[in-house]
Amino acid sequence: MSSLYASRMGTIPKSFVREILKVTQDAEVISFAGGLPNPRFFPVREIAEAAAAVLTRADASALQYGTTEGYAPLREWVAQRYRDTEGLDVTADEILITNGSQQGLDLIGKAFINRHDDIAIERPGYLGAIQAFAVYEPQFHAVPLGADGVDLGRLADVLRTHSVRFFHTVINFQNPSGISYGAETRRRLAQLLAEYEMLVIEDDPYKELRFEGVRRNSMRHWLRERAVLLGSFSKIVAPGLRLGWVCARREIMDRLVIAKQASDLHSNSFCQRMLHQYLVSHDIDEHIETIRTAYKRQKDALLAALEVHFPAETTFTRPEGGMFIWATLPERLSALELFERAVQEKVVFVPGTPFFVDGGGTHNLRLNFSNADENKIEEGIARLGRIVKELLSR
Repeated sequence: MSSLYASRMGTIPKSFVREILKVTQDAEVISFAGGLPNPRFFPVREIAEAAAAVLTRADASALQYGTTEGYAPLREWVAQRYRDTEGLDVTADEILITNGSQQGLDLIGKAFINRHDDIAIERPGYLGAIQAFAVYEPQFHAVPLGADGVDLGRLADVLRTHSVRFFHTVINFQNPSGISYGAETRRRLAQLLAEYEMLVIEDDPYKELRFEGVRRNSMRHWLRERAVLLGSFSKIVAPGLRLGWVCARREIMDRLVIAKQASDLHSNSFCQRMLHQYLVSHDIDEHIETIRTAYKRQKDALLAALEVHFPAETTFTRPEGGMFIWATLPERLSALELFERAVQEKVVFVPGTPFFVDGGGTHNLRLNFSNADENKIEEGIARLGRIVKELLSR
């Protein structure tokens, strides 16, 4: 049977995170692994009311096939959100509703990547993007991240020596590192990218989850139609709805629509209408503020626990929002070895290696703080800290 598979299937990595999540089905496991929103804040009652309201309308259109682009009022809501919160001149015609922002990445891969094409990504990079793009067999060029964003000198070298199709960035509260690009880095990045015939894929699922600092400009502020934006309702409403979007100029949108038609015709029509009903019937900003407040407490609890239980030579990022902290262990300690021991103690996290396309991450771990309360965070980090000290003592 192996000879029947497409050769590209051998190049696609399994999602390490999705595999780990199987372990977390055990209720005793304390998980820092998945990028999971906290289910305590899912608006269950409000979603039920919205579903009932949609279904009790006289017509049955919510249960019929829909347009590939998505439910028009929901697309207009997204466009208006860009106008209100970021001052971007976005219209509903530039919005495509997708099955989570992950499908947006796949559609971009379909539309823009030929085999062996050059694309630039962050190092460490978002695992979902690496997996989505790997299907189309590109040549990855990983550019290191610093505390303020991508290394612009290294990116300039890549762009000068290769015909790069696009640069993929998670510009706010990056997954896995948690870092956000500074204002000056964004401006200089836009200046650099403007010199080349290429796109920037601004993957921004966490942008509403800022609980410190100030909002900074999107790449679209400078690059206009050269910036393709991705967003998600998973982090602010509920991931089970599997609804996100792509925002792109009309020419790009036409290609993405064709790619989506070949994939699934359209995203779930009923869920789109239900979500829109929820959004227009409730104060989403009040709901988001509740999430931000809780996640900040959980982030602070995780940082405090790391400072108490991990060796002083361990370093970690201090995100202004999002869901993740990126820790770097002493060089003599393997994150994978720590993971194997931690599973035995019913604690899981994501070792750093899956986030690197060119090797690396041996001493790194990604820790999620959004899906555990403060007590579980303290207990889980205490267990990890004991294992770290035990391994170092050997």
